[in-house]
Amino acid sequence: MNRSRITAVAILLWNLIGDAAYLAQVTADPAKLAASDPVTAQAFAAMPTWAWAAYAIAVWLGTAGAVALLLGRRIATVLFALSVAGVVAQFGWSFLVFGLIARKGAATALFPLVIFAVGLAQLAYARLKARQGMLR
Repeated sequence: MNRSRITAVAILLWNLIGDAAYLAQVTADPAKLAASDPVTAQAFAAMPTWAWAAYAIAVWLGTAGAVALLLGRRIATVLFALSVAGVVAQFGWSFLVFGLIARKGAATALFPLVIFAVGLAQLAYARLKARQGMLR
């Protein structure tokens, strides 16, 4: 397996983990979550439909982009760009509207920053492969 294929598989696995996290969060029992993490439970309860939709767009279009990348399709760049937009919208609500850092501390932003950085890296990688003529 060549390096490009290994990278594309790693990108797909990362996105599948995001899909699993989304499904776990959207189906979480609010009462159980409130008992273990009341601030997150409050955030989930307060999150507007558009923010949940942005979250869904972020994870599902990221996975679609990874599949497109594996298939050598140029649409991967568009899908990754839309996924990053979903990340920005969803975390924008969490941090700017809900005030997650004020409620849970600055460390709360670390993993979202990693998610954003990986999203940008996926997009950059797909654009590079498109420029190299590897995506059709």
